[in-house]
Amino acid sequence: MRNYEIMFIVRPTLSEEETKKVIENFKAILTNNGAKIENETDMGQREFAYEIKKFKSGYYYVVEVSANDDAAIKEFDRLSLISNDVVRHLITKIEK
Repeated sequence: MRNYEIMFIVRPTLSEEETKKVIENFKAILTNNGAKIENETDMGQREFAYEIKKFKSGYYYVVEVSANDDAAIKEFDRLSLISNDVVRHLITKIEK
């Protein structure tokens, strides 16, 4: 079982309901592809040190997941790169 920490930033121009929907959709991508969500941290909206895709802030969300293979992680990575709602994401493998 491999453990990962995924941090992603949702664009700040979305309403609170739209932001929650984006977060739920990306969590569903992980669970539908065989990953188990171990922990979630809602870090809220924060200012960036510099502009990212013409945004000065974003809504940060962190998810810790465990998965037997990396199919869920690859699918999350692929779809977050395509999505206009995710400004940036980071996937880190963690040792437990």
